[in-house]
Amino acid sequence: MVTRLSPRDAMYYFLDDSRSTTHLGALLIVDPVAERDTAGGPEPSGHAARESMFDYSRLVSLVENRLQLIPRYRQTVREVTLGLARPVWVDDRDFDINFHIRRAGLPRRGESVDLDDLVARVMSRPLDRTRPLWEMYLIEGLADGRLAILTKSHRCLIDEHGSREISEVICDGAEAAEPLPEELWMPGSPPGGTNLVVGALAEALARPGDLVDTMLHGNGIVSEMRAAMGTTVRRVGDVVSQLSDSAPRSPLNNPGTTTRSITTARLPRRGCAKVAEHHGCTINDVELAIISGVMRKWMLSFDPAEVPADTVRVVVPLSARDPGVERTAEPEPGWIGVGKPSFVTDLPVGESNPVVRLSQVAGLADRYAQSSRRMTLGPSPLFPELGAVPFPEFSSRAFRSLNSRAYNVPVAMSTAPVPDRFVLGAPVSQMFSIPTLVSQRALAISIVEYRDQLHFAFVADRGVIADLPAMADYVYESYEELTQPYREPTGAIDE
Repeated sequence: MVTRLSPRDAMYYFLDDSRSTTHLGALLIVDPVAERDTAGGPEPSGHAARESMFDYSRLVSLVENRLQLIPRYRQTVREVTLGLARPVWVDDRDFDINFHIRRAGLPRRGESVDLDDLVARVMSRPLDRTRPLWEMYLIEGLADGRLAILTKSHRCLIDEHGSREISEVICDGAEAAEPLPEELWMPGSPPGGTNLVVGALAEALARPGDLVDTMLHGNGIVSEMRAAMGTTVRRVGDVVSQLSDSAPRSPLNNPGTTTRSITTARLPRRGCAKVAEHHGCTINDVELAIISGVMRKWMLSFDPAEVPADTVRVVVPLSARDPGVERTAEPEPGWIGVGKPSFVTDLPVGESNPVVRLSQVAGLADRYAQSSRRMTLGPSPLFPELGAVPFPEFSSRAFRSLNSRAYNVPVAMSTAPVPDRFVLGAPVSQMFSIPTLVSQRALAISIVEYRDQLHFAFVADRGVIADLPAMADYVYESYEELTQPYREPTGAIDE
């Protein structure tokens, strides 16, 4: 049976172009040395001993065992001739796991800036569309014998119906986890091009009313014209509503390139919790206040001669205001937050007082989370369901144009701490989510609560934001501003 991409997955698939790559992933820092120290027995020595506890071959075996949980990771996307229907998922008959899982090394010192540069280079490259749309890297050479695992998955592989990113699948909640039963996977026969065309036509003939609806509301030229004319179709009305209350003009919405830069920062969760308790707000509010401080400092440095805007508009998971939303959909917190209900709110970057900024952030988030600024399941296809896609490039351009001013920056954040995770028995000591950076966005931010720390990741278009590493410094400065009143006489907050 042919399985088609959902409308949203098809949208992300066609959003890829020469200046935009819609993939995401995770960066996990693992500590095989900690695994060795707790394993008992004589302690091996040297780099080879560390690799014997956690090496490339073991990682490949683990992924092979877990792929049965995410079958799309062994499938390719095949487009239908003339765009008569949405693309379909097809088993890759030449699937080679060693192509997807690769090794990389850092220079001898293995500093964090070297890791950031490597991750940025990997995330800048488009995925090979002739193969399953994912990659994984085992990165060696970090300080203190640590390793990193970088995952990179096309956004269309992950949806709101429970499809997880591969980093979430290879992690375990216990140090000793049993492997899944062995699966003998055999690729199915791919459908021929003629069969796909005949199947698309058969679907249309079986539901002629849907065909008419497709022509009127699908991703074709008629619907684009209707959208441009501002008809009363519900989804177009939503877009027009967003445009009428569009985000402030900002270089953050400038078109750029596929070249990415990445930087990370970590803060103690306990210090942020103290601030939240004192001001009667949530840790998520404190996180947004810190981001407000970061954006204010960056805007002041971006063009000192220009007065910064009063606000920066962000899109935030609705669960940041109502954690019950995420608990209902997912019993255990994850770190790849896609396909979740969200809302748009403003960050008061024009306010110089950090405490006032925090108060305004909390008030605005409370108001907008219950208003018409709520968005269902993140960015949506402009035109729903069935959609023949004879003009996918045209449709994608229309989506980018209409959606470009809805907000300035997407912010992904977990609403509950992620429990301890292990890969091949080795503890994950740090965890960063790498968000999608779609066209017309120069910056995306993610925050993961893990091991009593807040892990910030900033992904930027290098052609627009050349000084991204400064944002990591701004994170620490904004944190210092908020926590200064609660510091001990020694100058150190209880962390």
